[in-house]
Amino acid sequence: MKIKKTYSFAFWTSLILTFTSFVTFYLGSYIFLNIWLPFISALIFICVVYTFSFFIIQFRVEKFIYLRIKNIYENVSLLDASDLNKTAVSADLDMLSLEVQKFAENKQQQIQNLNLREGYRREFLGNISHELKTPLFTVQGYLLTLEDGAMNDKRIGKKYLKRANKGVDRLISIVKDLDLISKLESNDLNLNKQTFNIVELVQEVFDLLEIEAKKRNVTLLLDKHYEYPIKVIGDVERIEQVLTNLIVNSIKYGKINGATIVSLEIAENNKVLVKVKDNGEGIKEEHLDRLFERFYRVDQSRSRDQGGSGLGLSIVKHIIEAHNEQIFVKSKIERGSEFSFTLEKFKQV
Repeated sequence: MKIKKTYSFAFWTSLILTFTSFVTFYLGSYIFLNIWLPFISALIFICVVYTFSFFIIQFRVEKFIYLRIKNIYENVSLLDASDLNKTAVSADLDMLSLEVQKFAENKQQQIQNLNLREGYRREFLGNISHELKTPLFTVQGYLLTLEDGAMNDKRIGKKYLKRANKGVDRLISIVKDLDLISKLESNDLNLNKQTFNIVELVQEVFDLLEIEAKKRNVTLLLDKHYEYPIKVIGDVERIEQVLTNLIVNSIKYGKINGATIVSLEIAENNKVLVKVKDNGEGIKEEHLDRLFERFYRVDQSRSRDQGGSGLGLSIVKHIIEAHNEQIFVKSKIERGSEFSFTLEKFKQV
């Protein structure tokens, strides 16, 4: 075992002190008393002085270090100061140094995380302000125009009311989505889990989005014909929302005259992997880690032109995690994107 540094200090200090005392006493007895001490007396003197010196010095050094280490513990909250009573303080100053270093590194990491979160918070507040401000100003602008006399022209009045109503719808959509995310994050949303056929649900979502897809001439397809139903367990309404958000995104940001393909795979651990793939322009790797953040947009101007609340992918992630499942994303520039998530497969008895 490595010799403790305080023991080493006490050893050498006691040795020097004993040697100095012996020489002083031995020479003093000869000079003043004209006596040479016998060997046995000299040996006893050395042993007694060295032993007392060692233990006194060791005790005082430990006490000295203890008080200062305790002060460090209390000042930096590295550990509870009461922990010092459980182990000898003299045991390892190197260990203390390592503890302080770990503490400093941990605090530095915490500071970096706080700075990162603060950046996200500022960005989130800026985004939500922009998302709410745009439709609010739109509605206000049309209503003020109508108030200034445009209402007298029935054709213009009807058109402006329709546009104002569209702005209100977008505001309602943002508020609803924020309320849903808040409930998901606080575990305040009760999932109505049941067994359902995921193949049938995908086809129903395709039917709902058929008109949306035709606007960009996007074909909605299953990767193959599924002869038998694939039954999973989950909240049908919420999983429909997940599929709708993912497929709508693939239509909006996929290639015009392209295709959105949904595939279903039986995975390990009694899971079904649902994949939604498009052949659009893809997403840069630097954006993938932040795709599921609220209001995060890869292309700010293009994304807002497409409409939506900017909360779709965040809602998708929260719904899947509320099911205790996982969601994944893969994308390559000019080769398209693939979003996938797992669901629990129904076990037939």
